[in-house]
Amino acid sequence: MALLVIPVAVGLGVYFVGRGLTPDANSSLFGARYDDAMSLKASLGTALLGLALVQLVLAARMYGRLPGSKPSSRTVAKIHRFTGLLAFLLSVPIAYHCLTAYGIELTSPRVAIHSITGCVLYGAFAAKVVVVRSHRFPGWMLPVVGGLLFCSIALLWYTAALWQLNGFQTPGL
Repeated sequence: MALLVIPVAVGLGVYFVGRGLTPDANSSLFGARYDDAMSLKASLGTALLGLALVQLVLAARMYGRLPGSKPSSRTVAKIHRFTGLLAFLLSVPIAYHCLTAYGIELTSPRVAIHSITGCVLYGAFAAKVVVVRSHRFPGWMLPVVGGLLFCSIALLWYTAALWQLNGFQTPGL
């Protein structure tokens, strides 16, 4: 269980780095700045949510949790691993831009939820890697950290991509 210190350290590390940075609204994402960068992040975030949904279905298929399915082959596991890697790689430029342009902000409920959830996301990524690689954890731990990872991506999308795509409004916040 000492291995779970790693994900906590990752999440806290992202938080303290983000709080320590001086935000620079001029920072760009693949050359896009300001509103164009926000639109690009909303599109990338939507693609990330799509990959997370694929991950969820593949995980359910791997463990025979879909109606009428049995535990699946190595091919599904390899596709799950590959799409997970793609999701992680897709998240990095989004997070980098968020941190450099805005840092970790706690100025409004939407922004605070988004900032803290971004830290949780990378802690959850680390937790999933730790749990998958170690055989010391109970069987229920992998779906819990996988669910936390999925929920983090969905909440980040809700508090940023949906907000941007919906004319800077988020239902319920």
